[in-house]
Amino acid sequence: MRQNILGGLPQDMASTKASQHAAADRYAHGGNLRKLAERAGKRPEDILDFSASINPLGPPSWLAEEVARALAEVVHYPDPEASELTLAACERYKVWPTQAVAGNGVSELIPAVCNLAARMGLGRAVIPVPAYVDVDRCCRLAGLAVEPLPCTAQTLFAPDLERLAAMLNSGGPALVMLASPNNPTGACIPARHVRDLARAYPKSLFVVDESFADFVPGMEDEAGGGLGRLTRLRPDNVVVLVSMTKFYAVPGLRLGLAFAQPEIIERLRRRLPAWNLGTLAQRVGARCLRDAEYQARTVAETARLREGLTAELREIPGLRVFPGSANFLLCRLDRVGMSAMPLFERLLGEGMAIRLCANFEGLDDSYFRVAVRTDEENARLVGGIARFSGITKAPPQQKVRRTPALMIQGTCSGAGKSVLTAGLCRILFQDGYSVAPFKAQNMSNNSAVTPDGLELGRAQATQAQACRLGADVRMNPVLLKPTGETGSQVVILGKPVGVMNVQEYHAYKPQAWRAVTQAYDSLAAEHDVMVLEGAGSPAEVNLKAHDIVNMRMARHADAKVILVGDIDRGGVFASLAGTFDILDPDERGLVIGHALNKFRGDASILGPALEFLYQRTGRPVLGTIPHLGDLALPEEDSLGLGQLRQQAASSGELDAAILDIAVIVPGRIANFNDLDPLRAEPDVRLRLVRDTRELGSPDAVILPGSKNTIDDMRELRGAGLAAALRSLPEPCRIVGICAGLQMLGLRVEDPHGLESGCLCADGFGLLPIATVLEREKTLTRVRLTLPRTGQTVSGYEIHHGQTELEDAPGLRAAILAADAQDRPLAFGLDDAALKQTGLSRIWGTYLHGIFDEDEFRHGFLDGLRSLKGLPPLAAPRPRFGLEPALDRLAEALRQHLDIKRIYQALGLGKGRGLLG
Repeated sequence: MRQNILGGLPQDMASTKASQHAAADRYAHGGNLRKLAERAGKRPEDILDFSASINPLGPPSWLAEEVARALAEVVHYPDPEASELTLAACERYKVWPTQAVAGNGVSELIPAVCNLAARMGLGRAVIPVPAYVDVDRCCRLAGLAVEPLPCTAQTLFAPDLERLAAMLNSGGPALVMLASPNNPTGACIPARHVRDLARAYPKSLFVVDESFADFVPGMEDEAGGGLGRLTRLRPDNVVVLVSMTKFYAVPGLRLGLAFAQPEIIERLRRRLPAWNLGTLAQRVGARCLRDAEYQARTVAETARLREGLTAELREIPGLRVFPGSANFLLCRLDRVGMSAMPLFERLLGEGMAIRLCANFEGLDDSYFRVAVRTDEENARLVGGIARFSGITKAPPQQKVRRTPALMIQGTCSGAGKSVLTAGLCRILFQDGYSVAPFKAQNMSNNSAVTPDGLELGRAQATQAQACRLGADVRMNPVLLKPTGETGSQVVILGKPVGVMNVQEYHAYKPQAWRAVTQAYDSLAAEHDVMVLEGAGSPAEVNLKAHDIVNMRMARHADAKVILVGDIDRGGVFASLAGTFDILDPDERGLVIGHALNKFRGDASILGPALEFLYQRTGRPVLGTIPHLGDLALPEEDSLGLGQLRQQAASSGELDAAILDIAVIVPGRIANFNDLDPLRAEPDVRLRLVRDTRELGSPDAVILPGSKNTIDDMRELRGAGLAAALRSLPEPCRIVGICAGLQMLGLRVEDPHGLESGCLCADGFGLLPIATVLEREKTLTRVRLTLPRTGQTVSGYEIHHGQTELEDAPGLRAAILAADAQDRPLAFGLDDAALKQTGLSRIWGTYLHGIFDEDEFRHGFLDGLRSLKGLPPLAAPRPRFGLEPALDRLAEALRQHLDIKRIYQALGLGKGRGLLG
C-alpha cells in the first residue's frame, strides 16, 4: 500500500484519519479553555473567554450555598424523574409536568429527539443554516438525511419560511430543526410563524431550540409585541428545547429542558439514561428556575451590555456586526479575502478567545462570534480588535495600572479592622511608600475635624496619622452619625446633608456612591498604595444589595482582601469559613487570605484549624495576631466602651492613691475618645456609669458628648442622674464636654428639629447657661490659651449648639476660655475653686481633645490629687500621643503577619515582614 504524509500510515488508514480530523473540526465547539490556554501558552484562568456565550453576570450568588446543601444527598442515587426540577420548570414556563422532561444539557436532548424522529419514520431533517453544529451531527447519527436551508447575510440570516414550506411540500414530512435565537447568528423566528407551519404540516416534527431565548427582553410577551415563545402555546408536533446552563452560567452542571405534548415527552424520557441528572444539578436547577430577581437582572443587564458592545464594535472600520438579541454577537471582517484566524491568534496572544465560525455551514472564515461579557471585559475586547484592524490608527492601549490596594474586611464589627488598617498603613509608610487610608462609609459618632474644618471618622484620622498625612475627608467620604434608633445624620465629604432613615438613605445611595468613587479615585491617584477598611461583615446578606463599603468597594478599587476574625470572642473558624462561603464567586476571588486577631495563648495549638480553614476556603491564614491591650489607640465606635467597662470591673477595690473618675454614659455617646488620655494615666480609674447606683463618690465626673443631646439629657434626668450629680459633695469636680456641657446648663432648645422631636428640654441646672441648636454646624480646629492658668490647649469643635450665659438664682457663671473671635468655648461656675485653681468645680467646654494636652491634663489630675490630700504624681509623667502606639502596632504586625506575601499580592517590593 502507498504511504503518505500523514504519519506514514497506509493510504486508506490515512484517509480515514483525515476524514475523522475534518469531522472533528466541523463539529468543534468554543469554550475549551484548556486547549485555548495550551495554544496561547497561558494558564486557563488567564484567558478571557469570549468563545463561550455564558451569562455575563456569572452564576447566582447562592450557588455555593445550594451545592453545599446538596452535598449531603450525594450518598444516595438522584431522583430519576428530577421531580423538583421538573416542577420548577413547569412553574416557570406555565406547563403541566407531563409536558416537560429534564436532560443532561440540551446536548443530551438533541440526539434523543433525532432518534425519536427516526423511529417515527421521518427519514430526513431540514436545518436552516448556519446552525448549532451538533444538530447536523446528531441528525446524521440518527440516520436522517440532512437537507440544509441556507440563510444569508443579506436577510440577516432570517430563515426563508416560504422556501421551508416548499421543501416540505416537495419532499414530504421531515424533522425541522429551528432555533430562536439562532446560534451563531442571533436571528429569531416569531412564534406565530412556527405555529402556522406546524399546523400546516402536522406529519412533520418541528424542534425549536430556545436555549438563548431567556436572554431576549420581552420575548415571552407575545400579546405585548414580543416575538413569543413556544414553551407553552405550541401545536402537538412541536418540541421546544431550553438550555439552563447558559442563562444561569452553570455549564459545568449540564442542565436542559424539553417541552412537548405528553406522548412525545414520554417517548423522549424512555430514550434518556437512568439517573441522567445528578443531585447537584437538580437542586441548583430548581432554585435557578425560581430566582425571578436574578432572571430579571440578567435580561436587563445583558441587554445593556450587548447594546454597548455592539455600538463600540461598529465604530471599528472593516468590521460588520450583525444584530443580536441574546448574549453574543456574530461579526464579519469585511475586507476581501481576510480570514478571522489572524485576529483569533492575535487576541489569544493577548489573553482573549473568540469563536471562529468557519465550521458553521453557510459561514466562511471571515466570520467570528463574541460573547457579551462585563463592561471592562468588553472594552478590552474592543481595544484588541481595534488594534488589530490597523485602519483606526489607534495607539496601542496600555492598561492603566490602578493604585495597588489592600482591604481589611471582617467577620463582624469589633474584629479589629480599624486597628489593623492603621498598623498596615504605618508599615507601608515605614517601608517608604506613599500610602493613604480609605473607608467608604463609616457609621460612628466618634469623629474628627480636618484642618479645613470638615468632618470624618475618628478611625480614619488615626489611620491618616499612621501614614503621616493630615486628615482628609476623601479618606471617609460618607459618615453616618446615628441620632436615634432609626435615623442618622448623613455627612458627605465632611458636610452634613441631612438626617435620614434607612429608606431615605437607600434612595440617596446612588449619590453617596458617586461621592465615594470620586473621592477614592482622586485620593488613590496621589499615592503609591491604598489601604481600605470595610465595615461590619461583607456577608450581611440583608445589607448586601445596598453595599458601598465592603465588596462593592473592593471591586471598584481592585483591592486584595484580607478577612479578619476576632478569635477572642470564639467561633472564629466558623465565622471565617462561613463568611467566605456566603461571598459571591467573584468576591471570593478578591480574598487573598485570612487573619486571626486578638489571640491569647500558644499559637502552635492552632495548626489543625489553620489547615482546615485552608482546605475549606483555599486561602491561607496570613497571621495570628496576639491581643494587643496596651495600644491606647482611639476606638472607632462605642464597642470600645465595653472594654473600658470590663477593665473597670476587673480592677477590684480602689487604691486610695488612685483617682476615681466616673463617666456618665449617654445612650448616643459621641467622641468618647476624649477619655483615652485619662485612661492611659497610671493613677486614674475610669468607671462607666449608666444609673445612680453606679455613681458612688467619685473624685470627678465627666459627661461626654452625645449625638442626640435632648433625648439623652431627658433619659439621664429621668434616671435620676441630674439630681445625683447635684447632690455630690463639694470636692467632686464635674466636667461636661460638648453635649455634656449643654446638658449641665438650664435648658437646650432644638427649634429646627435637628436631633429630636422635642423642641426644648430642661437641663441639669448645674451651670447658668442655655443652648440653642442651630442649622449650621460648627466644625473647626482651635488652639488657645486659658487666661486663668496660662496653659495652652488645642482641639476641635463639632456641634450645632450656640451657648450663652443666663441669669439663674444662686448661680454665677464665668467664661473660662474663648477663641480669637471671642467666641466662648468653655464655661464654669464663678466659685472659690475658680479663684484658687483657674478651673471651676463645675465646668464644661466645646473643645474635644482638651485632655490630650499633657500640661492641662496633668494639672487637672494634680488638682484632684490635692483635694484628696495626695501629692502630684512624680515625674516622669506619661505623655499622650499616638506615634509610639502606632510604631508598637506596626512592629507587632511585622512579627505576626506574613507581610512578604501581602506585598507580593499587591505587586510591591519586598517588605521587612515576618518572611521578608
